[in-house]
Amino acid sequence: MRKSLIILAAASAALVPASAVAQRAAVLVVDTDRILTECTACRAASTAIQGQVASARTRAQTLENQLRTEAQGLESQVKALGNKQPDAALQQKITAFQSKQQQARTELANRENQIQSTQAHVQQQIGARTVQIAEQVRARRQASVVMAKQSLMAAEAAADITGEVLAALNQQLPSVSVTPLPQQRQQGAQGR
Repeated sequence: MRKSLIILAAASAALVPASAVAQRAAVLVVDTDRILTECTACRAASTAIQGQVASARTRAQTLENQLRTEAQGLESQVKALGNKQPDAALQQKITAFQSKQQQARTELANRENQIQSTQAHVQQQIGARTVQIAEQVRARRQASVVMAKQSLMAAEAAADITGEVLAALNQQLPSVSVTPLPQQRQQGAQGR
């Protein structure tokens, strides 16, 4: 009997460090998709970016309408010539039109690049703060790893710290800069 008590005491002493190690080896999970759709700064930035996208679409439609009208006029002038070559004045109009088309493509590509850069800047700001907060939670809970939920096949619900990270993110980062990445702004200013 005494031998059994000694074995039981030794076994329970061995379990305490094992449970402490298991607690430190825990994997915590953050649903980054949820963070990006629900955080206060994310919603505000998304609204601002959607406004930029809508503005770009409107501008693209305006340019397309203008160019279509001008193209139809030039096309009718070329057709009226039949098989004859356009004179110098018409050739200048065609060249000017092609230049306008290229300028429109460049303008729209620049807008698209600016929107993509802005999205990347927003994600960078939110991602950096989310990582800091997740690291603080990981350290406080003495876990080994925090992983994105999207990278896991399965996890216990208790391992999900998304709500805690989201609350801290909303408190610490109520808004973000909705501008292109700093190097994009510099390049845009140099290109003008």
